[in-house]
Amino acid sequence: MLRAVIFDFNGVIVDDERLHCRAFERVLQDEGVDWFSEQDYFGTYLGLDDRGCIGAVLKDAGRQAAPAEIDAFVERKAVYYFEELGREIPLFPSVPEVVGRLAAQFPLAICSGARQREIDYILEATGLRRHFRVITSADAVHAGKPDPAGYLYTLRSLAQSMPQLAASECLVVEDAPKGIEAAHAAGMRCLAVATSRPEAELRDADLVVSSIDDVQTADLLSLFA
Repeated sequence: MLRAVIFDFNGVIVDDERLHCRAFERVLQDEGVDWFSEQDYFGTYLGLDDRGCIGAVLKDAGRQAAPAEIDAFVERKAVYYFEELGREIPLFPSVPEVVGRLAAQFPLAICSGARQREIDYILEATGLRRHFRVITSADAVHAGKPDPAGYLYTLRSLAQSMPQLAASECLVVEDAPKGIEAAHAAGMRCLAVATSRPEAELRDADLVVSSIDDVQTADLLSLFA
């Protein structure tokens, strides 16, 4: 039985993956890494949280960085992200309708590799915060996707108001292979939206749709029949 829906954030609710990419490019160029591109981001690093992405890129570039250095890079990247974001929030067009409809039927949560202040800013600015019972950001867990820590943390948080909620009763909405892997590792089913990667790369999901416009309650329930 489906009892809760957990959304990824970037690339699912807000169409800002390219903004994150540009912010990563800027901070990495500051550090002399000038080969990082949009193709690298979407092809290799999509789905990693900020620390994971910067750490992986530096490693691939043959650079050593202490945790404190990576933390400083992440803080600078956050500044660049808000500069790239500007005043207009790039929600996917159907998000308010889809989220509102699902919130009337199921408890909703967000589990994202984004920073808490980024998620809070966007949800408050768009009026969507009221629909989500739980928000899990990269600041809340020790490991990012594809590790299941974020989804397991979200499960525990939801279970505080939903006694005996099981992972098998949760559906995750993701846009990246690493997110699909994390959802399945947590014991949850996963619907993927092909907003960031081609549908062929998302085939490990339990269901793939072209965009969040195509998320229908009947299709979600069919995964739990």
